[in-house]
Amino acid sequence: MTVAVQFDNVSKKFTLRRERARSFQEAALAFLQGRDNSREELWALKEVSFAVERGKTLGIIGPNGSGKSTVLKLITRILEPTSGHIVVQGRVSALIELGTGFHPDLTGRENVYLNGSLLGFNRKEMRAKFDRIVEFSELEKFIDVPIKHYSSGMHMRLGFAVAIHVDPDVLLVDEILAVGDQAFQNKCLSKISELRSQGVTILFVSHDLEAVQDLCNRALWLEDGNIQQVGQADRVIASYVAAVEEQLEAKLEHQNIDGMPSTRSGMLRICDVKMVDAEGKPRWTFRSGESVRIQIAYESTERVERPVFSILIHRSDGVYISSTNTYNIDPFEVGPIEGRGELVVTVDRLDLYEGDYLLSVGAYVEPGPPFWSTPACFLDKQYKFRMLSSSGAHGILVLPAMWEHCPGVPSVKKEERF
Repeated sequence: MTVAVQFDNVSKKFTLRRERARSFQEAALAFLQGRDNSREELWALKEVSFAVERGKTLGIIGPNGSGKSTVLKLITRILEPTSGHIVVQGRVSALIELGTGFHPDLTGRENVYLNGSLLGFNRKEMRAKFDRIVEFSELEKFIDVPIKHYSSGMHMRLGFAVAIHVDPDVLLVDEILAVGDQAFQNKCLSKISELRSQGVTILFVSHDLEAVQDLCNRALWLEDGNIQQVGQADRVIASYVAAVEEQLEAKLEHQNIDGMPSTRSGMLRICDVKMVDAEGKPRWTFRSGESVRIQIAYESTERVERPVFSILIHRSDGVYISSTNTYNIDPFEVGPIEGRGELVVTVDRLDLYEGDYLLSVGAYVEPGPPFWSTPACFLDKQYKFRMLSSSGAHGILVLPAMWEHCPGVPSVKKEERF
């Protein structure tokens, strides 16, 4: 096994400077108590060890602040480790931060040559690569414009084009690709796949787990500066997703357990609300297209002949999504009721895209009209749930669409033309 990158018990400490004492009294008190309020230590990495074989692709995943970008900066020597040992074999090309290695007052052309010289290429060698770099970046019209006038997407285009055309042995790519448009992102991902097939070692940091799974042989999961798991990409990603969902579920459960009705009367009230999956397990996180049941426990102190129940769903920013009720949307004869009971609303497919949503539940003692104006009990946006989606799509509602390709242009009769 030929190792391209190896970390051996690597730790990295940052010293954060805080606001100085505002008075002599504060400074004296801190000194007497043995405190230094002006500094705080942050360990971005803690005894991290892993190795990447030459020609392999490693995806680095984890939440923000877990140490992912620190790993890449240590490989490029932008940072030096506090302790431990790092070995890197071959030329390293990196796309870590917008503008890294670029001078804002120089043009795109001048910065291409500047980046090349920093990587050890002379002007003749960079001239041979220049046209391919510009063509890939799609910045022909702007290559002689100072890059301080470039957008973030243009920065990324030029930086990536340079990074992949300087014959790297090791390529480092951070979440920077997220600033480009979708077409160029796809172009970059395709190029990364091509470089991988050519034997380039790649370390790929991204929150796009699908891209990590598609591109990477192995994955490294970092959390709070520690390695949680390293191994086959699909297994590591599955463990990470399960942990994130478990943490989110616990957080939402804590938020929703104290949900209190916004409006209630003594005659009919809602005692409890649960969202459960197809197996009956209570959950507050679901994936797009999953079956969901909403269980509504109620209590009525008097006989109610024709009660009505409703649910409403809003996006977390308050945008109304949809609703159903037992009166006129999905008619269902509930009454008469008295005492305790439960209603269950089943949604065969909850086709919402990824995001946070709010659930409202209402109970009414008669149809009205209009019944919604006089609720006996209304829990307004009291329950928060989250939808997850692995498709990369965005928006609110899943559109059940199907594409077809019909090669060629259909013939049109002369009289049908406009």
